Amino acid sequence: MPTLAQKAESFRALRHTDRAFIIPNPWDIGTARLLAGMGFQALATTSAGYAYTLGVPDYQVNRDRMLAHVAELAAATDLPVSADMESGYADTLDGIAETYRLTAQAGAVGASIEDATGRADDPIYDLAEAVDRVRAAVEAVRSLTYPFTLTARAENHLHGRTDLKDTIRRLQAYQEAGADVLYAPGLRTQEDITAVVSSVDLPVNVLMGAPGINLSAHDLSDIGVKRISVGSTLSRAALGAFLRASREMLEHGTFTFGEDAVSYADIARLLK
Repeated sequence: MPTLAQKAESFRALRHTDRAFIIPNPWDIGTARLLAGMGFQALATTSAGYAYTLGVPDYQVNRDRMLAHVAELAAATDLPVSADMESGYADTLDGIAETYRLTAQAGAVGASIEDATGRADDPIYDLAEAVDRVRAAVEAVRSLTYPFTLTARAENHLHGRTDLKDTIRRLQAYQEAGADVLYAPGLRTQEDITAVVSSVDLPVNVLMGAPGINLSAHDLSDIGVKRISVGSTLSRAALGAFLRASREMLEHGTFTFGEDAVSYADIARLLK
């Protein structure tokens, strides 16, 4: 088993390669081990995917339970793990710093922080406050003895705020605050992704898996993207197959879904 420092160094090295790497998002120990068995180089948690396993929507899991989940996934494989820590689970800067210290203690070698407030009437933090929150997380992880990768997320496009100039302005400010990777989930066009990548000096993560976005890892690498994640999409794809199979049984009394199921032997092989 590699040490935490070794995992951190290998994770940092991935973002400096010539081509983008895919960091998939497992939602439990089993899916983490399956992805590791397939040959992926790193993993990222998904707050939504984990919430679904508990029978609740996203953003309904508290910090302690999420940290326990991060610790489980970090211990499940030899791969470096980056944690989806939502908006930091705190309203104060001291609370933000504590969240990211605890995330490192849980065994993650990276984590993200969002600028979303969780309030429907005012979904995005004012820029100055968002920058202070990123800076608090940065200062916390810089006190570690290994290079923890902090990803700062601009959440505009997930909340109907499609002002690309504001998104870029936010990412640039988070870069100045000390983030290591920048991320604006919800970008849907090659033009918007290119604009973001060309406007910052740090590695950019792009969220893929949404319908209608027909860009491959090769395409994104050519643009200059360094990291590709899929958020909750893998978990929702699995749940989609589950629901389709369940409807088939309930509505038709048939079981053809078994033809698409992965074999018992293949699962056993990947989990060795």
